[in-house]
Amino acid sequence: MASPPDTSKTTKLERYNSYIRRVNSTKLIAASSKLLFRVTLLVALLLIFFFTINYPPLTSEKSFNNNIHTTTHNLLSSAIYGGGASWEKQVRHSSTPHRPNGLSVLVTGAAGFVGSHCSLALKKRGDGVLGLDNFNSYYDPSLKRARQDQLSKHQIFIVEGDINDTELLKKLFDIVPFTHILHLAAQAGVRYAMQNPLSYVNSNVAGFVNLLEIAKAADPQPAIVWASSSSVYGLNTKVPFSEDHRTDQPASLYAATKKAGEAIAHTYNHIYGLSLTGLRFFTVYGPWGRPDMAYFFFTKDMIQGKSINVYVTQDDKEVARDFTYIDDIVKGCVGALDTAEKSTGSGGKKRGPAQLRVYNLGNTSPVSVKKLVAILENLLNLKAKKFFIKMPRNGDVPFTHANVSLALRDFGYKPTTDLSSGLRKFVKWYVSYYGIQSRVKKESEGEK
Repeated sequence: MASPPDTSKTTKLERYNSYIRRVNSTKLIAASSKLLFRVTLLVALLLIFFFTINYPPLTSEKSFNNNIHTTTHNLLSSAIYGGGASWEKQVRHSSTPHRPNGLSVLVTGAAGFVGSHCSLALKKRGDGVLGLDNFNSYYDPSLKRARQDQLSKHQIFIVEGDINDTELLKKLFDIVPFTHILHLAAQAGVRYAMQNPLSYVNSNVAGFVNLLEIAKAADPQPAIVWASSSSVYGLNTKVPFSEDHRTDQPASLYAATKKAGEAIAHTYNHIYGLSLTGLRFFTVYGPWGRPDMAYFFFTKDMIQGKSINVYVTQDDKEVARDFTYIDDIVKGCVGALDTAEKSTGSGGKKRGPAQLRVYNLGNTSPVSVKKLVAILENLLNLKAKKFFIKMPRNGDVPFTHANVSLALRDFGYKPTTDLSSGLRKFVKWYVSYYGIQSRVKKESEGEK
């Protein structure tokens, strides 16, 4: 009879393998536990370090809320606005004056038409200039970027942001004790208000209030010069338009928001002691101008051989404007800044009466749109395809004419550029900027 097979060796081998598996499993669990413990400890240490750095000891609920706000503000500023030493260095360098008693000016809308020209004029005479612009797409942003490039060549830094961004404005005022604000940021254009009315309220009303809120809390408070508009005269029929004429009949939403701005300026002057000067611009034109303006798109369409619409009034009278050359407007803005008195408030409290002014800045010589086209025809050496049509009821007014005697008396404002001379300079810039092989008359090319 056969003997049973010897299974002792197989059993021992299975027991040994089972033992090895248990040992390895135990080692794996132990190693994993150690790794998890170390990772947890590291995370805990990092959290403790973060909160120690960012949150000082709490003394009350109020201080807790303030600390949370401050920490969030600083983190957002660093993350969103460039933050850090490099960004702040650019802000400080650009806004530092380089002449004795020079101004430190925050220019809103610095990449805009008037803003870019004013920024350059201030910088060239040694003032500190910091720009602020949101580069919106109301018209071709590439033109705004080109203006920005021109300013950067003169060490003018433009912060990209919106005047409704409270945290950004606070950050800028924390870095720079501005002596003045030249507030030119706005939603421009009369006709566009029928397409996008809320943009006017957002920029021209809410944005202005937000800027004034920051300015009132600053210490010292800056003096503010800001752009109103000749549009506030609305349906006024007395000419020439004077600052004491009625402005309670706006013909467009744009005009209404600018009139609201004048009322808001009065309020902040009365309650908080802010020094405020409003400038009513009359149809500004010139090199680097706005593509939505008639002189600009007339030039474009005439060169391209397209027809243009020339408005007449409902009773077939000519439409006329007090066209004002950009260099004259810049002189007026700088004059207003130089004569602006200091604000009288501190920490949001008024300490005494403060300066409140409104001025017309125009050319004092209205020219019909028909005459404008004739000048362009002469400069471009071509004939326009004109269609005369009734002015639509879109907020435009048939006539503007500025009385500038107050600005002349208070800061020597005296326009010197007639429309023919100004358009010659504009056309020269236009054909150069857009690289057009033009038929422009040699006299405009030869002007330096």
